[in-house]
Amino acid sequence: MKTDLPEIDQTLRSFMTSHVPPLRVRIDKATQLEMAGTKEAMQGKQKVDGFYFGSIIPKPKDVRLYFFPIYTHPEEFSPSTELRKCLKGKSCFHIKKLSPELQEEIREMIIKGVKIYQSEGLI
Repeated sequence: MKTDLPEIDQTLRSFMTSHVPPLRVRIDKATQLEMAGTKEAMQGKQKVDGFYFGSIIPKPKDVRLYFFPIYTHPEEFSPSTELRKCLKGKSCFHIKKLSPELQEEIREMIIKGVKIYQSEGLI
């Protein structure tokens, strides 16, 4: 079980950055990692240079994982009870502890999100 926040941050960052390409890093700072697609796409009513995929933002008490595919395609995801407890709002996970099971579930969720966005031509 990982409880060290910098270690959790690095683990989540590695899960996201392992999908470059088709994703690209839009922002990479110690305070934020933001990932988006590489294709121009409509996001809402405006055209963007890459469809937003997700962000990782370390905070003093947790690491936040903003995962947009669970917002745009909620029917495609069924988080476990452990992961659902971390979900605040529709797409933000507040992660304080990372068990091996939770770690694997998040890794697979990101893979699934990439596949869904690729199949729809968003990334």
